[in-house]
Amino acid sequence: MKDKDEIQGMINGTGVEETIRVQGMLNENGSGSAIQQQEDNTSIMQVVLSTLKKNSMLIALIVVLIIFGFSTGGTILVPRNVSNLIFQNAYVAILAVGMLLCILTGGNIDLSVGSTVCLVGAFAGELMIVRKMPVLPSILICLFVGLLIGVWHGIWIAYIGVPPFIATLAGQLIFRGSSLIVLNGLTLAPFPDEFQRLATGHIPDFFKIDGLDLNVTCLGLGVLAALVFLAIRISGRIRKIRKGYAPGGAIYFYINTGVLAAIIVFVSFWLALYEGMPTVMVTLIIVVLIYAILTSMTVPGRYLYALGGNPKAARMSGIDTKKVMFFAYANMSFLAGVAGLVFATRLNSANPTAGQNFELDAIASCFIGGASAYGGIGTVSGVLIGAAFMGIMNNGMNFMGFQTAAQQVVKGMVLLLAVGFDVLSKRKSR
Repeated sequence: MKDKDEIQGMINGTGVEETIRVQGMLNENGSGSAIQQQEDNTSIMQVVLSTLKKNSMLIALIVVLIIFGFSTGGTILVPRNVSNLIFQNAYVAILAVGMLLCILTGGNIDLSVGSTVCLVGAFAGELMIVRKMPVLPSILICLFVGLLIGVWHGIWIAYIGVPPFIATLAGQLIFRGSSLIVLNGLTLAPFPDEFQRLATGHIPDFFKIDGLDLNVTCLGLGVLAALVFLAIRISGRIRKIRKGYAPGGAIYFYINTGVLAAIIVFVSFWLALYEGMPTVMVTLIIVVLIYAILTSMTVPGRYLYALGGNPKAARMSGIDTKKVMFFAYANMSFLAGVAGLVFATRLNSANPTAGQNFELDAIASCFIGGASAYGGIGTVSGVLIGAAFMGIMNNGMNFMGFQTAAQQVVKGMVLLLAVGFDVLSKRKSR
């Protein structure tokens, strides 16, 4: 028995084949276009969701900033307070950048950085205040002390095989005790003015315009930093494409890069409304640029990610994993030395209690900023977002009168949620 379509086709004089062809054209122009539209909408939705997920901490930072802005009547957002935030948290950001390299090697951490900060500050006080040595030689000696501590850790961890947690926990005790010995339990103050100027105060406006209440030098440096950031990110992506790597979605990349560059310019403009760029920010920018290039554009940087991603595969591919691990920990203590000098200028003293719990703030900044607890994942820009998040939370809770105990509870919960989110994400992807 003939079906309905075939009978209708015969009635029209076209036959079954023609009927099917016409029906196919209708499907292509009607339901086919609907299906294509649905696929396009799904693709757009996936890009939006992916962008939101990858920028979740940046969005959270903005939300927290808005909440504290309303809660404090806008006080936390004024240019003067933003400048103070940078002074208060620059050393945490420097430590977090170094901690990122340790975490990249496989979720490893360094528990001794707070003690290293204290010991380097103690040496600075002994050399500059007690022995009256010139500032520059004293700084070089202090940085060398930090590097020696890193070499000590690197040998025990990379070549002897002591787990990083144990080696750095021992270092925490050793170098805290050494700080007490160097200072003899006393606080040394004040530091020479030449040393103070390296990380306190603001960069003067070299291009001041009469009648314009704006630090032009600060704004110009911010625009320059944003352009350098754009150049690094875009050239890095182009290099990955040329080498055949998967660079990720273009839409997400350009949205993310553009937003971060805009934030850099906006912060510099906001600071320009007060007294300009804090001098300590120059040190922070130099550290960030060096390590952003190291992690994204150099072979040693790729080795760090490879070691954290799959240690066995990294060894089989010819990477000297011991040397990579040694570098990560030597570098960490060197940056702890830089942070120790920055913190000493902020205190204007060498204090035997300096640096307590600094390692916790650095670790939290890395994980909140998107570094994986398993290693192999994390960026310098993400670490900066994490450090800013921690700084704004601390500052906002202080403004709102939170007690120290309550602040510790909040920070602990934020860290736990950040790592828990990472663990659940990895579980779903398996």
